[in-house]
Amino acid sequence: MRTIVKWGRCERLGAGGWPRVGLVLVVNRFQVPEDDADAFRADLESALTVLSEQVGYAEGQLGRNFDDPTLWTMVTTWKDVGSYRRALSRYDVKMGAVQLLSMAIDEPSAYESLDGELNTSRPRERE
Repeated sequence: MRTIVKWGRCERLGAGGWPRVGLVLVVNRFQVPEDDADAFRADLESALTVLSEQVGYAEGQLGRNFDDPTLWTMVTTWKDVGSYRRALSRYDVKMGAVQLLSMAIDEPSAYESLDGELNTSRPRERE
């Protein structure tokens, strides 16, 4: 398998030369009572720091909703979905971020970037 880096995007080319993996956006949303905001912000910043030290991490940002201050978000960008999943299995992430991530609103959180062709589901080619 070849790896091509182009415009800051890493693509792995599988059999047939089609892109297998692209940038992954992970959007975690949280609902936190206003009384817990200061402690939650510190925990959120700490979790982002731990995630930022992982292989494949590209960038991250934290935010709070203007209209409803009980809604918070952590958005991270990863080289590929495998990097994100491997990061979640590391001991330091389990200890420093997974407990907080388990408090996220239960919804899908990983998205593919729209800066190129969309990922397609294809059966593996036999060699």
